[in-house]
Amino acid sequence: MKKLAKSLLCCAALLAPAGSAGYAADLVGGPQIEYCPASGPTALLLTGNVGQLTATVVRLMDESVAVSEDPQWIYSRRPAFVWAVEAKAACGRAFGYLKTNYLDEDNLNKCACFHSRMVEYMN
Repeated sequence: MKKLAKSLLCCAALLAPAGSAGYAADLVGGPQIEYCPASGPTALLLTGNVGQLTATVVRLMDESVAVSEDPQWIYSRRPAFVWAVEAKAACGRAFGYLKTNYLDEDNLNKCACFHSRMVEYMN
């Protein structure tokens, strides 16, 4: 059985196209994907005023919470509810970091992205 497995593994390696890279679980060096196809890079990071940024994040979070608790979207066939839950979590984390005066770019990007995806599926 071990010989068969080794033979199959060797054959698979030989049959792979030359120069092809196997990106199984390794994200380093893999193809680059646009961060958020719905909104692109977030403009939240360009906001110079932390108070204004915090108010925007709270607004996005509140809108996401409202959608995630609305039965119209909970039982809808559209994925707006899923994106609302994701936006609620990302915006909540971004807000928590902002309360400590830390600008967490990853969660800010996710907050804006997931909120825009939610709005996209609501329309």
